[in-house]
Amino acid sequence: MRRKKPLPPIENLSIEGIAKKGKGVGRTKEGQVIFVQGAIPGDVVDVNVHKKRRRHLEGKVAQFHKESEDRVLPKCEHFGTCGGCTWQHMEYQAQLRHKQQEVTDALLRIGGVEVPDFKPIIGCENSFAYRNKMEFSFSARRWLTAAEISGDTAVEDRTALGFHIPGMWDKIVDVSYCHIQPELPNHIRNEVKEYARTQGLSFFDARQKEGFLRSLMLRTTLSGEVMVVIQFFHEDESARKALLNHLIATFPTISSLQYIINEKANDSIYDQEIHCYHGTHYITEQMGDLSFRITPKAFYQTNPAQAEVLYAKALELAALKKTDVVYDLYTGLGTIAQFVAHACKKVVGIESVPEAIIAAKENAKRNGIANAFFEVGDMRKVFTDDFVTRHGKADAIITDPPRDGMHKDIINQLLKLRTPKILYISCNPQTQSRDLALLNEEYNVVLSQAVDMFPHTQHVENIVLLELRR
Repeated sequence: MRRKKPLPPIENLSIEGIAKKGKGVGRTKEGQVIFVQGAIPGDVVDVNVHKKRRRHLEGKVAQFHKESEDRVLPKCEHFGTCGGCTWQHMEYQAQLRHKQQEVTDALLRIGGVEVPDFKPIIGCENSFAYRNKMEFSFSARRWLTAAEISGDTAVEDRTALGFHIPGMWDKIVDVSYCHIQPELPNHIRNEVKEYARTQGLSFFDARQKEGFLRSLMLRTTLSGEVMVVIQFFHEDESARKALLNHLIATFPTISSLQYIINEKANDSIYDQEIHCYHGTHYITEQMGDLSFRITPKAFYQTNPAQAEVLYAKALELAALKKTDVVYDLYTGLGTIAQFVAHACKKVVGIESVPEAIIAAKENAKRNGIANAFFEVGDMRKVFTDDFVTRHGKADAIITDPPRDGMHKDIINQLLKLRTPKILYISCNPQTQSRDLALLNEEYNVVLSQAVDMFPHTQHVENIVLLELRR
């Protein structure tokens, strides 16, 4: 089979924008869009083109003629390989500018709605060591660097504990230090890896479906509690206990040490039994005067310090009254519902995950909140006229849907209810904009407030306040 002829390089390309996954965006002299890995706005580069699509090209930086004023040296040695922190080569204030622009473009161009007030984005006080949950995979097929592949020395150890290479389900980059998680979980991960190698424990081989160690989850709280969850592919009681006991002895401050035996094809834990080996089956996060118990399967904002900033801003914008009835759609663990409960008469949360609603009710009880109520079920089946009859008509609705946004049935119900005020929180400005265009039938957008929850990535949260047209 003949090899395809290499595409010609592009010289002196000016990078004018930035796309998803951190790729720079430029245009050739012919006006064709090209996405360039390793480039940011302000760079002038030569590009090796490796992919030609119908509407765009893709390539990598071959040479810099001019470096952007916003370019910085990435802190992480794995930058550009592990697939995370795709903006770490950009100065943080520049990251914030681009996220603000992403929100603005989405709302105005995709949503086509009038936004009279774009508030300045709220950045993170700490742009590193902010993430409270990380999941790492064990692998018998470590990703090899270009130097290792081209070298004369045979690679003896192919084991790894780290992240999947983007687009390669069976290749793992071995992580030595992750800068967006705190220091202690980094030490725990490296100790697990070193112990496993020293003791000859087998790392999982995704292709052959064999091996002992499968995945490692590390969760932390702002107060310093640590949860460790190890997933094994099969049971080996003596080896398992020896590893877990070693962790207890080495890190006596571990609050929760749990394990899973998962023999199925995928490593999802949500249908698996989790065994608590040491400590409690949860860790507890504080948010202001509230506390939330977090279990291995529970969702909680991965940047807890900034989550409190987000919720405080949402509460400020909602301007609730003590007589208000509030609905909290997609409530999860009920964090937003409980955060705003003191400011209103009653708040009712809806969530599709039964375990989350159980946790929400338990957390509300522990927090002494008597005016927060929760219902579980598919949003389209729960958020009905009967729901409104049971709980009373809402004065304000808070909605924080998943990345896909809200189903049209939910939007139609919102339009039907004509609630005076809606606060729409989203982690995806594109789907948020799509939904705002539909809500525009009855609602005006009052303002948009972006909040950066995930420094060094392209992700951004956005709050939009809507008011009913009278």
